Amino acid sequence: PDKGMILTPSLVLSYCCSCNASISTYGKITSTPHCFFILLSDCPPLGLESLRVEDNQIQASSYQRTGLGPHRGRLNIQSGIEDGDLYDGAWCAEYKDKHQWFEVDAIHLTLFTGVILQGRNSIWSWDWVETYKIQLSNDSVKWQICMNGTEEAIFQGNKHHPEPPVLGLLPVPTVARYIRINPQSWYSNGTICLRAEILGCRVNGNPNLNSIGSKDDLDFRHHNYKEMRKLMKSVTEECPDITHVYTIGRSYTGLKLYVMEISDNPGKHELGEPEFRYVAGMHGNEALGRELVLNLMQYMCREYKKGNQRIVRLVTETRIHLLPSMNPDGYEEAYKKGSELAGWADGRYSFEGIDLNHNFPDLNNIMWDAQEYAADPSKVPNHYIPIPEYYTKEDAMVAPETRAVISWMQDIPFVLSANLHGGELVVTYPFDCTRDWAPQENTPTADDGFFRWLASVYASTNLVMANPDRRICHYEDFQRHNNIINGGAWHTVPGSMNDFSYLHTNCFEVTVELSCDKFPHMIELPMEWENNKESLLVYMEQVSVGIKGVIRDKMTKQGIPDAVIKVDGHDHDIRSAADGDYWRLLNPGEYKVMVWALGYLPSMRLCHVGMQPNPTLCDFILMKTPVQRLKDIQAKGGKIPQDLQLRIRAMRLRKLRASTKAINRRREGQRLQKRRARAVTAGRI
Repeated sequence: PDKGMILTPSLVLSYCCSCNASISTYGKITSTPHCFFILLSDCPPLGLESLRVEDNQIQASSYQRTGLGPHRGRLNIQSGIEDGDLYDGAWCAEYKDKHQWFEVDAIHLTLFTGVILQGRNSIWSWDWVETYKIQLSNDSVKWQICMNGTEEAIFQGNKHHPEPPVLGLLPVPTVARYIRINPQSWYSNGTICLRAEILGCRVNGNPNLNSIGSKDDLDFRHHNYKEMRKLMKSVTEECPDITHVYTIGRSYTGLKLYVMEISDNPGKHELGEPEFRYVAGMHGNEALGRELVLNLMQYMCREYKKGNQRIVRLVTETRIHLLPSMNPDGYEEAYKKGSELAGWADGRYSFEGIDLNHNFPDLNNIMWDAQEYAADPSKVPNHYIPIPEYYTKEDAMVAPETRAVISWMQDIPFVLSANLHGGELVVTYPFDCTRDWAPQENTPTADDGFFRWLASVYASTNLVMANPDRRICHYEDFQRHNNIINGGAWHTVPGSMNDFSYLHTNCFEVTVELSCDKFPHMIELPMEWENNKESLLVYMEQVSVGIKGVIRDKMTKQGIPDAVIKVDGHDHDIRSAADGDYWRLLNPGEYKVMVWALGYLPSMRLCHVGMQPNPTLCDFILMKTPVQRLKDIQAKGGKIPQDLQLRIRAMRLRKLRASTKAINRRREGQRLQKRRARAVTAGRI
């Protein structure tokens, strides 16, 4: 700041870096020595939640047992279903008295500005701290109690529930190395238990030395809806030849679901070019995926302009679609509270309270039930399974965001996708839903080997997941599984987008849990980009693994849509797109591939998939069924075969879109009435 500038007392504190001493004088700057002037609101978390603070930096006066030790006193840490194991949901003191404390060593001299507190995470126990004091020290021997004027400051914790994070700001931010939370009162029917985050800026140098940077000059911050639109617009202006922004629908409150397309010919499907998508923000409070997708847009634009051959190849050989926010209503709710105060669930659900990852049609049980009752289970369709009739009704509990994504899946022949979540460090693959409603059970698909490959590609290149010394996030050690797991083996999720994508379309999709912290602080974003950049790129490149080709009519040479591609030994078929092109993801090997279409004789050939990262070209030419053969069938009283499944699938989709249009018209009318009412009220005032 310039000499003579007036600073707002409630927000700005100056302190001298050369002597590492706090200066409590606010107001006009009389000199400009080696001092920093910091917005108090800018002091970031030390990193208890994000695990940047290590276990050996946390101590406590006592603890009930190892599973409730000080290392468990991290903001938003989750416990397992059972109490009493090594991974409970808080630090809990052994004794119930005012002499208990929870201590964090910041390692460096730090300007402490605040504390965020929660109670214990548990299904069975309710425990939280209601009031507490703060003590500070430079040597962990001599302690100074935080004062509020001439009295010892008393900070408010949780009152009626253990989950909401509660912020306590220090009356005068203070420089120290160690900080203690000293509980003074707690829930009367519980005991002393807490989870915490500490806010503070490092003193010796740049206040944001807490952060680890990135060599990429990207917009590393959290973007609300308006800021997201501006960023996407800026990317299209910077790279108009390879980008295109479009919308696939609206949220319940009317926010548009924007998608960025990146391609050398944006706006159209090119014959033989696979379609890829990243979907983020299905749970609105899991914000990291949203920012990584926005970073990816910027990065690909700039690297393409620089001539980065890897990015040029991706852009010219793949049509990429990036949906940064599937649940913008939920994100806006979490964004208003901020990264540390949104808690574990605020903004997770849609505006209507729907969990979008349980909102897709459950096609798994439809298929499994049909197989169970069929005389020949092998004849039961294993792909392109139609949406059930009840799901198409106007009164069905289907979120507008889900409807929009389903319609999007029909319009574009996606081959590969990933659904970006947060709150853990693991990649899950279908099936997510278990048979017979088992809470946990390994439930593989017919393509289990390839799904495991996809999951491994992301996990093995993610810098945090691949670190063998990393700490577990909450209570499950996914490193035992190489940081990948079958969705059903983790926990059953009926109605997931992954399973629906696999059973209703040609698209293979996994879920990536990106970080322990669902809503990382802004200073964490450059590091998270570096952790995930290679994973995001190498996963996209898997869209070209396997076989691809075009299925054509022998006489007309035109592509044949909806032809069935069946790989021997794989009980999951796919279909050709509108132009007759197809893509079948497969691991290296030799495959017998059969293709058939309505009105054509089937064709079979051997296709070899090598180790190279390029697809094997496997085209098919089909001959129409002879007219005489059709006449013979009719003469014998038989019916000409019809692809009934395909007809039902198309009919149900038309019904879903019709009900969606009716709902959208009704909601738009309601929004218009509200705007008019507000305008009338404003006019009266």
